[in-house]
Formats: sequence, C-alpha cells, structure tokens
Amino acid sequence: MVMNKDIIKQCIKDKRDEILSLDVVKRPFVFEERANYVFVGLRRVGKSYMLYQRVLQLLEQGVKINNILFVNFEDERLSEITHNDLNLILEAHYEMNGSEIKPIIFFDEIQNVEHWDKFVRRLADAKYTIYVTGSNAKMLSSDVATTLGGRFLIYDVYPYTFSEYLNAVSVELSDQWQFSTIEKSKVMAAFETYFKFGGLPEMVQFKNKRSALQSLYQKIYLGDICARNNIRNSKIMGLVIKKLAESVKQPTSYNRIQNIIKSTGNNATVGTVSEYINHAIESWLIMPVENGLAKIGERESVKKYYFIDNGILNLFLFDSDTSLLENLVAVTLCRKYGRENVVYLKSNIEIDFYIEQENTAIQVSYSISDIDTREREINALLQFAKKNKGAKLMIITKDEQDELVIDKHKISVVPVAYWLQTMKSKDMVLIK
Repeated sequence: MVMNKDIIKQCIKDKRDEILSLDVVKRPFVFEERANYVFVGLRRVGKSYMLYQRVLQLLEQGVKINNILFVNFEDERLSEITHNDLNLILEAHYEMNGSEIKPIIFFDEIQNVEHWDKFVRRLADAKYTIYVTGSNAKMLSSDVATTLGGRFLIYDVYPYTFSEYLNAVSVELSDQWQFSTIEKSKVMAAFETYFKFGGLPEMVQFKNKRSALQSLYQKIYLGDICARNNIRNSKIMGLVIKKLAESVKQPTSYNRIQNIIKSTGNNATVGTVSEYINHAIESWLIMPVENGLAKIGERESVKKYYFIDNGILNLFLFDSDTSLLENLVAVTLCRKYGRENVVYLKSNIEIDFYIEQENTAIQVSYSISDIDTREREINALLQFAKKNKGAKLMIITKDEQDELVIDKHKISVVPVAYWLQTMKSKDMVLIK
C-alpha cells in the first residue's frame, strides 16, 4: 500500500507550524554550514530540539520556512511508511513549494523506517543538506556506516550538562559564584533537583518529575527495547534493567545477573542476559564501562553499567544518593572524553575511574568524613600514584572540599556541583 501524499503534506505543514511556535533553549553546539549530521541518543534526550535549534538558526540567517523539509517519523500518520515511500516526501515538498531550491532536510527518528540509510545516502550524493536523529544504536551498524560513507558527522547526544540545566532553569552565575551566599544557594537548590531527577530537557517543565520519568521509562522499556527487539518475556527484561540499576557501582557479570534472576524464580540463560543487556545499551538507556586492567575476555563479560540519566536510575533505587553520585560522575566523564576513553581499574586496588589521556585517577565517595572510608579512598589513590608518575588524583564528594598532600602526592577533594561547573563538558560527543 502506497502512502497518501496528502497525508505527508499535512505532516510537513503541521511540523512547520509547530516549529515556528517553539521557544527553544539553545545548547552550546556549533553547526558546520555544509555538513550532514546524524544525532543519536536516548528517547527525549533532546535530539529533536537539536534539529529545532538548527531550523530556527537557519531562519534567522534568512532561509525561508518553505525551504525547510522537516518530517517526524514518530507521527502516527506515517506509521505505515516504508523505504519505498520515502521519495514521496521529496515529491510532496516540491509540489507544495516548487522545485527552484533544494530543501534543507530534517528527518526525526528515522530508524523507524527500514533501509532509511540508502535513501538518505542518495540525497547526500545529490548534494542535499540533511539532519537525522535516531534512538537506537542499530541505526549505526556497520552496514549503515558503510552506506553513509563518511558523508555524515555522527554525534551522541547526552542529557543536559549541569551548566545547561542551570541555563534552562534561568540560574545565571558570576565567575565567583561559589563565594556568593545567594548564588551558591541557587546553584545547590538546582543541583538537588538535577541530581535526583536528571537532565533530560523535557523534565524541566514538569512539576511531578517522577511521574513523567516513569512514563518515559515505560515508553523506552516497552517500545524502544521490548517491542523493537521482539522480546516475548518482558518481565525478565525488566528484571535485568532493575538489577543493573541496583548494581550500578560495582562490576557486574552476565553470570551474576543470571543468578539473581534465578533467585526470583525466573529462568534465563547467560546468552539471554547478554542479549538483553545489549538491547538496553542499544536504546541508550545504559552504558558500559570496562576494567582497564582486565584481560580481553573478562573486559567483555564483566563491566560496570551506568544509566544515561540520573532521573531514570533513581526510579529503581531506595537510599540512592551514593549510586546517583557515581552515576553522574560516570556520565559526565563519558560525555567529555568519549565512552571508549573512560575505564575503571580493578586488580590489587580499585579505582572508580581512570582517564588515560589525562593520567587522572578519580574516586567517588559521597563523604570521606568516616575514617575508614577516607583511608580506603586515599590509600587506593596513593598506591596508584606510586606506579603512575605525575598522575592527577581526585576524590569527588557530595559536599566536601579539601587539598591533601600525602607523601608528596596531591589529592584534590572536590564537591560534585563545583566539579561539574569546572568540567566544561560537551553536550554531545562525536562518534568516531
């Protein structure tokens, strides 16, 4: 059945009208004028708003709205569209606006259409400028990457950084905000919300953030994971995600998750657990961090798993502060340095995070006021420093700050809100 072209025209016109009415909080991203882009990431992470931001920027530069072709493939009116119908979108645009100027094309959540990449590649070859979003890592498979053939810049979009979040909630800071009682109180109030409910842009507008997050998680879980991957036993998939959330600070193996599931009276093979974890990764719900000291085989089977957003992680946890702190640090590091460049170290000692390119070892501890905790975190860093000359040593805490010098090694104790402000993290990372 061929798509009705009039329906496509309705979708194009409705989307134009919607964009013109939007008030978009701009993210600090510089678009290259002649580049094609693919933005990927978790549902509601802000990919669509990256496209809106670019459209509004183009309009400010003098591009006419009729030269913008924006299609949202999650529009239910397009639910039956196939790759054979995609050229009808181009035909519909030209029938509506004439064929004198090539439109600038925006395709939102295009992974819903199989074989989309071949159509998009053809448009790129024909010198159209194209912007694409998607919320499943399968759209970046080796076959798709080969088809796109280096004609697109592919970016991994993350939730708001803390700086972006402050901007979204209209908290403006001076250079020395940490010394101002009023400014610091505003920052800490905003941080508590960001810490507990995450940085998904859409959540800023909701008063009942937990309810909104629960609704979003159900959409990701049932739609982006279970339905998209034809998972019949959604209960086990849900258990896998729940147990990963409860284990967020510790290395976790497939066998361990399998045994936990068995203890609940459910059966799952190690292969099923591995497959289900991969589905959660592909949906951008979670991200793995490897042990930089492990052998290759163990690196694959034993990892730490972090949630891309603190708000979603917090849905699963009781007494969650220590887990949320480490999760937030993990996401911030992966955003800044790229996931492949962030590892943990576990052998004779355990280091929560190591960034080789910066030779930086980081421990995360909610508080080091307890003597035993303080000694454990400091001793691990000192042992690391003995074998890694010139290493930067840091302990990130919830609220504590200090500068320690022990055996000529300097250890910075940094409160997380201040650390986030000094990181200057990217809001998205180029995928190589």
